[in-house]
Amino acid sequence: MDPGTGAGDTAAGSGGRDEPQAEGHASEEHASGSVDEPGTVSGATSGTVSGAASDTASDTASGTGFLETYGPALATGSFDWDLDRGQMDLDDTALRLFDVRREEYNGRPESLSGRVPPVQAHRLDALVSQALKDGSASYGAYFRIRRRDGSPQWTHTHGYIHRDENGRPYRIVGLLRDATQELGDTTALPERVAQEAERYRTTSLVQNTTAALAHARTVRDVIDVLKDTHGLAHLGASNLVMGLVEAGRIRLVAEGPVGSFVPGTRFTRVDEPYPMSEVVRTMTPRFIESAQEFAAEYPLLWPHIEHLGITSAAYLPLIAQARSIGALGLLYERKTGFPEDERNVLVALGSSIAQSLQRAMFYEQESDLAQGLQQAMLPRTIPGVPGADIAVRYRSAALGRDIGGDWYDVIPLPGGRVGAVIGDVQGHDTHAAAVMGQLRIVLRAYAAEGHTPATVMARASGFLHELDTDRFATCLYAEADLSTGVVQFVRAGHVDPLLQLTDGSCRRVPVDGGLPLGLSAEFGRLEYPVTTLELDAGQTLLLYTDGLVEEPGADLDDGLQALASLAATGPRDLQQLADRLCAITDGRGGDDDAALLLLRRRMIDAPQSGGRLQQHVAPSDPEALAEARHMIRAAVRAWGARERSDEIELVADELITNALMHTDGSAIVTLRVLTGTDRRLRVEVEDSSSALPRRREAGESGVSGRGLLLVDRLADVWGVDSRGTGKCVWCEFIVPARD
Repeated sequence: MDPGTGAGDTAAGSGGRDEPQAEGHASEEHASGSVDEPGTVSGATSGTVSGAASDTASDTASGTGFLETYGPALATGSFDWDLDRGQMDLDDTALRLFDVRREEYNGRPESLSGRVPPVQAHRLDALVSQALKDGSASYGAYFRIRRRDGSPQWTHTHGYIHRDENGRPYRIVGLLRDATQELGDTTALPERVAQEAERYRTTSLVQNTTAALAHARTVRDVIDVLKDTHGLAHLGASNLVMGLVEAGRIRLVAEGPVGSFVPGTRFTRVDEPYPMSEVVRTMTPRFIESAQEFAAEYPLLWPHIEHLGITSAAYLPLIAQARSIGALGLLYERKTGFPEDERNVLVALGSSIAQSLQRAMFYEQESDLAQGLQQAMLPRTIPGVPGADIAVRYRSAALGRDIGGDWYDVIPLPGGRVGAVIGDVQGHDTHAAAVMGQLRIVLRAYAAEGHTPATVMARASGFLHELDTDRFATCLYAEADLSTGVVQFVRAGHVDPLLQLTDGSCRRVPVDGGLPLGLSAEFGRLEYPVTTLELDAGQTLLLYTDGLVEEPGADLDDGLQALASLAATGPRDLQQLADRLCAITDGRGGDDDAALLLLRRRMIDAPQSGGRLQQHVAPSDPEALAEARHMIRAAVRAWGARERSDEIELVADELITNALMHTDGSAIVTLRVLTGTDRRLRVEVEDSSSALPRRREAGESGVSGRGLLLVDRLADVWGVDSRGTGKCVWCEFIVPARD
């Protein structure tokens, strides 16, 4: 048993009696709690006030000069108790109440030990200790003082507890008053002290319940707080029922005890003859003080619950913003009647519950809206990418109650390339989800335009900076050429990716990074370094957000190591591996969501490069142009495409000539062989002009206007990709497989 709790129970029971048995019982109860916590009232007063001997004869014989000096009329005094220093400051009136001279008091509670009998000190000390421990904001109690002349004086104290931001009590400020006349009838004294203790207990329960409701985020949380063993059941209620108003009807969200559900009452109208309907309709509480009254007032309901042994009930309207949002019913089995004080407490509690419920309903509405918005913003399906297997997962924090700005995306790009994006917008609300959706769209657009990974990230940062928002985002963009296995990474404040090798082992990939999106534009630091990695067939990239590896109170590196170890021992099937990695968040209780993207290069049908050649052709450089033509002729024959060599050479020459004639810069010619479902030879010609080529009719002389017509007729497929610094005109020819 907690020592403070045991002592508090004594104070609430017979600790206020003057009989020897009561005093002896209180002393034993205090003695049973032998450990006093440092910094509490137990440590400050128990060993002093209660440890002093009873009033000595010299105290009694000292005369009544003190009373004659100050007179019998004692007003209200005050005290200020610094718990950290153990210093208690008393004003003059408080000193007169204790019958202590100013020069006799040194500012320590020990100086008052001669005035408070040990049993009274024990009871008061236990009461204050319990208030400090259970988080109460105040306490009140009656206790007896023995004056110098031996006469008893009843005193009432009320203290207000000050706590720091961590809830630790550090100061008590309170009042003292003479209650002798108020409690002059000693026969009524035990009952009066018991009532005081009961009021304190009820007030503490209301305060504790209100404090617990402050942390409730959903309607289910509110119901769980009220049904908790430390909740409303301690007010004497055997159980509760609760209904919420929805579309003019009352929906039952919390049932009473087992067997109490009345068929047909899951949804009830406001005008039906039920107590819950009545309090919603009238917005006034209904206190049913006996079983007979219940049966007479609600004949439709009583036959269904008569077997439960209910003797009374309190139905409270839940009112928020001047309208009824529901009703709460408290059911009692061994209680009749509701005193005025108890009614007031229950009405106040109903108001607190209503505010918590409305806050919870607003939260659930916002959460549903954010979840719907986020699901709409995330890709509905992941496109199939030749040469790669992909798995994605998203998991909300706190079992779906929080919605954040985590996202993933897969962007198919020309030339056997693919872009993989993972990111996290700051915050967990609708706004974060909206910003996430916009960022995903612009990143996809910039990547599809052909910009380099660094340019894609820089432009996305500038876009976020120009939005009307104070949010920033972390992001990792990986562009993989599946034909060569080359992956380019750009990181904006995000966590590093992981790489799983073909033997199952997993390691961290250090990626040079820049500032998060939005911040880099704000501080003018838009240069993002690029890190390159060669991804072999069968290897897997793991991209994820920090919600997958961060755990409250743990180091981020530990989380990364745990994820890598889990991947190393996980299944080889990519979808099963994604499920297992996401399960790392189960039971963690964090407040962050998590996204995961796995990309594995296929071992069998991955487009594999049969060769790659590149030539730079400067303007007005006939030798470079001749070298490019020679390179094309030799490569076509070496790669086994002799049957189409004339077509390929003609088209490549046409693309190079157009680039040199219609732009002011040079051209870069790239040839490569791609093997997949068929074998293809690809020709790419890059230039620095953003103007796109267009087909047109040949001129009268027949010399110009035939270039793109030739490309369209001779190539199996062709196209134009915008690049960050210009464009790339490409074409592909299906060629026979090599022997």
